[in-house]
Amino acid sequence: MTNTTPTILITPGEPAGIGPDIVLALARQHIPARLLCIADPFLLHSRAALLHADINIHTLNDPALTPMHHPGNLAVYPVALNKPVIPGKLDAANAAYVLQCLDTAVMLIQQGAAQALVTGPVHKGIINDAGMAFTGHTEYLAALTGGTPVMMLASEKMRVALATTHLPLSEVSAAITPAVLEQVIRILHADLRSKFGIANPRILVCGLNPHAGENGHLGREEIDIIEPALERLRQERMHLTGPLPADTLFTAKYLDTADAVLALYHDQGLPVLKYSSFGKAINITLGLPIIRTSVDHGTALELAGTARADAGSLRIATDLALDLARKMAGN
Repeated sequence: MTNTTPTILITPGEPAGIGPDIVLALARQHIPARLLCIADPFLLHSRAALLHADINIHTLNDPALTPMHHPGNLAVYPVALNKPVIPGKLDAANAAYVLQCLDTAVMLIQQGAAQALVTGPVHKGIINDAGMAFTGHTEYLAALTGGTPVMMLASEKMRVALATTHLPLSEVSAAITPAVLEQVIRILHADLRSKFGIANPRILVCGLNPHAGENGHLGREEIDIIEPALERLRQERMHLTGPLPADTLFTAKYLDTADAVLALYHDQGLPVLKYSSFGKAINITLGLPIIRTSVDHGTALELAGTARADAGSLRIATDLALDLARKMAGN
């Protein structure tokens, strides 16, 4: 590998959860990249001791010196915890630390010191309990970078993007506007082309209502909002199918002919993907000026420090981040 080998940043997320555990598990694996974990080195040392994980943890204050990753080693850019961590026990005092790790990672990428970010799971509730407004990684990273985010989860079987993300269900209908749909679909279409190399993406679009509104008898959003927006985009030569009933869209008849699905709200599409691929899927934020991938699972507090956490999703997210970084660099 040359000096152009991408540097991939990893933020473990909630320190009391399994984030530190799966980062340590990842450190044992062969990954052809420069890996730099943004975290408190003491947290990783203590978790490694608890897990009996033989990992050499190296504190690194200059990201430019990040070495090629070698199994059994982990380079760490230090961000200090506010309080010591007990695995499985949330503490609002460390909420600011979680966000500081994200702030630091974005800063390093914007400075050109790294090329991609892989995020571990955070606990939204404890961050809000600490008095900081936080609806999720996707929205937070968009605010830091000035991007327009589109959340997409992907597995070997399907890609599912979301028109809305972390909204109460009662607010979804009002949020599905022509402007929102057109913006989200344009970003999804553009990133499928530029980041995934799909020349003419085929996108399936879910209806909002049961049976996609059943010709207006179960709601008019499909007739008044969704179909007109799709028709305008079809005039731009986008390959869009829908709005389709969500209860039958996620079948081989449709998925085998598509590159991505656009679900209109969080729990319309993601339960299907997670049921079929939990632990083997990843979260990708489209529409940002940085590359960001993430695990498809939560903090799993009950597994923290038990050596039972599965690092499979983190590995897949890291591999994709590396692949996207190479493509963006033209390597």
